[in-house]
Parts: sequence; structure tokens; C-alpha cells
Amino acid sequence: MKFPNVLDGLNRVLRLWPVALAVIVFLVILNSTVFTVKYGTVGVVTRFDRVTGDVVKPGLHVKIPFVDRVVLYRTQKVIYETLEQGSTSNADYTDYPVDTTTSDGQQVSIRYTVRFSVNPKKATFVANNLGTESEVVEKIVKTDSRIHARSIPRKYKAIDLYSGNVEVVQEEIEEILRPLFEENGLILDEFGIRSINFQDEYVTAVEEKQIESERVKTEEYRAQQEEYKKQAKITRAEGDAEAQRLVQSTLTDAMLKKLYIDKWDGILPGVVAGDKGVILDLGSL
Repeated sequence: MKFPNVLDGLNRVLRLWPVALAVIVFLVILNSTVFTVKYGTVGVVTRFDRVTGDVVKPGLHVKIPFVDRVVLYRTQKVIYETLEQGSTSNADYTDYPVDTTTSDGQQVSIRYTVRFSVNPKKATFVANNLGTESEVVEKIVKTDSRIHARSIPRKYKAIDLYSGNVEVVQEEIEEILRPLFEENGLILDEFGIRSINFQDEYVTAVEEKQIESERVKTEEYRAQQEEYKKQAKITRAEGDAEAQRLVQSTLTDAMLKKLYIDKWDGILPGVVAGDKGVILDLGSL
């Protein structure tokens, strides 16, 4: 009959249930005891929400189940970046641009990138004083970089930032940020300004000024060319006059007679003028 078969199957399941439960408990405990730390990261062990001071490197490790927890920090390069709304980026953390003003009152919007990592030797300090990686970004990377990306450009005129002093500003901000990061257990790899955007009215005014400047330079060049041509003509005329003067000063009677003899072909002229204007025909003599 089918009814006894069902009872037998249920009895077998009930007999195996303790074994299955024991396996499940073992797997849960094992999963809570054994953990791995991926390459490019370090872990800081906490026990009852207190940092133990143990820093674990990449590999397989064990911890007290249900008591110990591990906070992971990337020792690889982490990127924080500001960008325009709607733009996409491969950065780990993104934010909106920094708006500020120049020393002459022009509004600018600054987009920049910060590349950094957690110093593995100071991971315990970071865990105790700052928290998780996202909290590190919020408290140090974002806060400090935005403060100085806003304040440093205020020392410069708009035209300086527009025409090429961006690297100077970038280096100045990086020099300020580097020791601040080090004090908080971070390694600043690079701070880079990607772009400084100006208001459309200012850009138009600068472009018009540049066009006018180029036009003036072109006119000055043309004027210089005309002056050069004029001076060249004067110099050439003066040279010709001097050459003629030198020729005339050397044309003596003896020189003229010599030139005449050099040019004579040995044939006497057929007609010559005699004394008192009388014309003699030498051919008839």
C-alpha cells in the first residue's frame, strides 16, 4: 500500500535532518571563520566594533566567527573625479565640479581628478580615525580637494587661468594636499585639473580681443614690410647714384681714348668733320 511507503520516507527524512542541520551549521560557521583578502587590498580586523590592530594581507585567513569583522581598504589606486552633470566616468567616486571666482571676479567651474591609495602601514589608523574607504573619500579626499580647488584659483586673474597658468595652480594645490593626505594615512598619487570652464560672455570677449590683437599684428607686419621695401628702394637708388659717380670720376681723357681704341675695328670712317665744319669724304680721295 502507498500509505506505509510515505511514512517510511518521512521517517528517513527525519533521521537525516540532524545530519543536514549539522552540515548547514558547519558551513555557516566555516563561512564566518574563513575569509580571503583580495590582491590590491588589506583588511583591518575589528572585534565587537573595536579595532584590534591586526592588519591582514592578501590571502586566506581565519577569524572568530560572529565576533570578528574585517574592514577592507584598497591599496591600489583609487580615483575621485568631478564632472559635469550627465557625463560618464570610470572613476571610483564622482562628484560635481567646483565653482569659484578669480581675483578679478570672473566665475569659473573647475573639473579635476584625484588619484590616491590607502597606505597599508597606516590602515589601522585609517580605520580608527576615518572609517571605511567611502568615509575616507568623504572626509579627506572630497573635503580637502574641494576646499583648495576653490581657494587657490582666487589668487589668479581669469586671463592667467585662460591662457595657460593651469599647471601652476595644479601644482600649488597638489603641494598643499600631499602632506594633508599623508597625515591621514593616504598616499596622493596625483592631482590634475582637467578643465576650467569660463562664462560664455568672458570667452567671447577674450576671443574678440585675440582677433583684434591678431589684426593689429597683421597691420603692423604689413607696415613693416612696406617700410622695408621703401628702404630697399632708397638703398638701391643710393647705390646706383654712387656707382655712376665713381664711373664718372674715373673717365679721364686717356681712359676714353683707350676705350675708343679697344672698340676700333681698324676701318677708318668714310666721312669726318674737318676744320671749320667742312665735311670730308675720305672714300673719294
